[in-house]
Amino acid sequence: MRGSSASGAGMLGAWLAFIGGCVVAAILVVAGVAPSIAMTSLGADTGAAAFNNLPSYLKIQPLDQTTTFYATQAGQQVPIATFYDQNRVDVTAAQIPSVLTDALLATEDPNFYQEGGINVTGTVRALVSNSAGGDTQGGSSITQQYVKNVLVQRCETTMRVDPTAAKKVYEAQQAAYQKCYDDAAGPTVARKVQELRYAIGLDKSYSKQQILVGYLNIVGFGGQVYGIQAAAHYYFGVDSDKLTLDQSATLVAILNNPANLRIDQSAAANPGSNADNKYKATVDRRNYVLQRMLTTKKITRAQYTAAIATPIAPTITPVTSGCQSASQYDAGFFCDYVQDVILSDPTFGATADDRSAFFRTGGLKVYTTLDLDLQNTAQTALSKYIPATSSRLDLGAADVSMQPGSGRIVDMVQNRAFNDSATPVPGATAVNYSTDYAYGGSGGFQTGSSFKAFDLIAWLQAGHTLNETVNASQHFYNYADFPASCTSLGGKPWNVTNDESNESGTMSVLKATADSVNTAFANMATQLDLCNISDAAKSLGLHTASPSEAWQLLPSMILGVNTISPLTMATAYAGIANGGKVCTPVAIDRVVTADGKDHTVPASTCTQAITPQIAAGVNYALQRVLTNGTATSANPNDGTQIMGKTGTTDGSEQNWLVTSSTTITNALWVGNVSGHVSLRAQSFLGVGGGNVKFSIAKPILKALDTAFPGATFAAPPASMLGGGSSSGSSGPDGSTSTPSPGAGNDHGDRPTPAPQPTDPALPPIATPGPGPGGDH
Repeated sequence: MRGSSASGAGMLGAWLAFIGGCVVAAILVVAGVAPSIAMTSLGADTGAAAFNNLPSYLKIQPLDQTTTFYATQAGQQVPIATFYDQNRVDVTAAQIPSVLTDALLATEDPNFYQEGGINVTGTVRALVSNSAGGDTQGGSSITQQYVKNVLVQRCETTMRVDPTAAKKVYEAQQAAYQKCYDDAAGPTVARKVQELRYAIGLDKSYSKQQILVGYLNIVGFGGQVYGIQAAAHYYFGVDSDKLTLDQSATLVAILNNPANLRIDQSAAANPGSNADNKYKATVDRRNYVLQRMLTTKKITRAQYTAAIATPIAPTITPVTSGCQSASQYDAGFFCDYVQDVILSDPTFGATADDRSAFFRTGGLKVYTTLDLDLQNTAQTALSKYIPATSSRLDLGAADVSMQPGSGRIVDMVQNRAFNDSATPVPGATAVNYSTDYAYGGSGGFQTGSSFKAFDLIAWLQAGHTLNETVNASQHFYNYADFPASCTSLGGKPWNVTNDESNESGTMSVLKATADSVNTAFANMATQLDLCNISDAAKSLGLHTASPSEAWQLLPSMILGVNTISPLTMATAYAGIANGGKVCTPVAIDRVVTADGKDHTVPASTCTQAITPQIAAGVNYALQRVLTNGTATSANPNDGTQIMGKTGTTDGSEQNWLVTSSTTITNALWVGNVSGHVSLRAQSFLGVGGGNVKFSIAKPILKALDTAFPGATFAAPPASMLGGGSSSGSSGPDGSTSTPSPGAGNDHGDRPTPAPQPTDPALPPIATPGPGPGGDH
């Protein structure tokens, strides 16, 4: 008898639910037929009053949109990467064909244009069935479906679940999202009644066309495909306005049950799927849609017959999300840099959440500064010599170019492929070696003698001249030998070495610069203030790449002890080439939002860091590096004046060449990402590891000069050339010492380099094999 009792209780519950549903339904019949009456005349009725007191205004928030990055190729804008959480591109009414809206309304809501936001018959049937505990029923109008999708979308936006979060955080996020989803789409009478109230309010606030277009832009078509434009492109490879009758009917069919009716799963990859029997489930639903169109006289019998005879033939056209898709142009790292700029620059929002929302919902077209032709040249030159992986060392290389005066970055490449997925890939990384830690994860690299450009600035600012001679024979110094008005240095010994033992004696500053003689620059520094050298570098934008690495102000700073990114070095050299006016780098030329309006983009900030006369003197000296100094083999000899400086750290662990014409600057780095292996002990296509930077740079510089023809550098004042000898020609005890051979040119006594980000997929560093040396 226990079963009979339970059965009776269930019948009673169902009966009470049925009565309650009928009461609500009666109110909604009036509300559906005459919404204005529901808002006023039913006020005396308790049920109607409760209904009317529910919130009626539903704010339609911006939807997640697809954002696309562009770069220039052969003078044309080319899409290089697309981003979306939900693959969606909003369209207007003009982009939605009538055959699609006819299919939708004939199937889902034939009385859409006559009803007051509610499908009365379907709603009453659904409420009665659901209240009685039967199967969950649909029956919603397009307006009601739009309301539900808006509420679910709000959950997607505000209750995001991070799968990488800690277990407890992840579970809490999931629970919060599920509650939000249940409130938005759960099968309860209370939820349904609120949906109806919203639908009535929406129908009073928006036109039928606005509601229809809004629905077709928000609704999901399976997976990450949302909105009719993305669905048309993904499933059939066409824009929404090009959809045919059978394609439109198919997409409307998918809406009925996207998880089971989607047509992007192959039978081979997904046994038992809809594809196993040529999408029979979808064909059946599509044919039902076509039958409804015939019944409502939206198509002719001939059109119906032809359409049902047409097999479903998808042309799946996936759109990869994220910078991974830019890899086809070797632009993944630049793409990642641009994304970081948008997510961090106040131009795109006052807070991090504002900027993230703008990126997700803006439907942006981001036109970047990247030149894909130059990008290809740089990548080809770099990859020709520097492999993505090495069994002998944790090898890295990067090249970046920018325009003096505008800060526009035109190329950014490195030896490894871009991979920001959770799965490590050999020869790939997400760390951008060209940029600061905040824009890609690199901690920067010691710059070696490429820092000497800033020593020269302080030298000229102090009134010294370029033809002034200095003593290059002294090797041993105490820290106390170097004036430093802003700090206390102590008295440590410092042994300064050169690349070759014959680099000694008295020489001009011009020769010391061309040959990159360390001992000469150490002697120059004893006649300056280290704080002034540091200030000169910082005035041109130099800073450590990682915020965790403090700027080191000590004697070996003059030979490049600080860890700096290639982009920062390029920025500083561009400032020198630009008459002393340094301009911050920019990667974005233009941003267009989904409504076709231009959005403000970050502008380059230019500052006169040093006088044009000092800049002219440094440019004059650094040209000798390319004409008869350490970097002559990198000179393309195309008639363009180029200034620059090499840089090699102790043990030849890091190697640099930074150059500039009046119109384009290039920074090239090759070295250890982690570890302390000498590049001079390596060989790359028969070129010694210390010299390989020149072989890489030459074709890049030639292409840059062709794209950006340079002018003649301004001549320095004659007084800046000068002559004679300077003081400080002997050691602190008045003696000179026999020079000791160094491990390589462009280096001084340096502390152990800061650890750099590594890729776990790389093999451990092994003892290097022999290779030719000879880097200058």
